[in-house]
Amino acid sequence: MAAHKHAHHEHTGQTLVEAARQSLTEAGEQWTGMRESVFAELARHERPTSAYDIADNLSKARGKRVAPNSVYRILDLFVSNNLAMRVESANAYLANSHPGCEHDCIFLVCNECGEATHVDDDEVSRSVRNIAQGRSFKAERPIIEIRGLCRLCA
Repeated sequence: MAAHKHAHHEHTGQTLVEAARQSLTEAGEQWTGMRESVFAELARHERPTSAYDIADNLSKARGKRVAPNSVYRILDLFVSNNLAMRVESANAYLANSHPGCEHDCIFLVCNECGEATHVDDDEVSRSVRNIAQGRSFKAERPIIEIRGLCRLCA
């Protein structure tokens, strides 16, 4: 079965940070120095990372304590504005490489190494949303996580 993907531009490095800034400010939110620091730290990780890890790394880099609850608030803002995705089962986050692109979260999460691969599949998203709508439920942020073993760990 082929995945039904949609096209979007994948950003990396500083262009990803700039795309996130632009997307957040276009949404009417402020792009502060702390928000930029949190996003840049999140974006440098290829695997899901926790708010505690981000806070620890920023604390070391800044030479003063950064509170995890401040990082959680910023990450929640990023998730609600499609700048980041939350891997619910790991309580960890990934930067969205195409900020502002709205799509549902479908993850393949490796139980062994922790890798989380995000999959865009419009057909699956439509089906999940249609199931919810058929039960008079308004789906706001569908999340599907499939736990197992990645190619390298299998």
